[in-house]
Amino acid sequence: MTGFKTRMKNLTLVPSKGGCFEVTADGELVYSKLKTGLFPDEGALVDRLAG
Repeated sequence: MTGFKTRMKNLTLVPSKGGCFEVTADGELVYSKLKTGLFPDEGALVDRLAG
């Protein structure tokens, strides 16, 4: 996250139940644990957000 701190305007964590873990950026779904059944690989997620 430190690499994004100058580009990030806000960060919102939304508590939920049932294993939901989703990442959105600029209104676009970047990763969904609900779709894959797995937590994301941190490096791959950072690469996707940087891309």
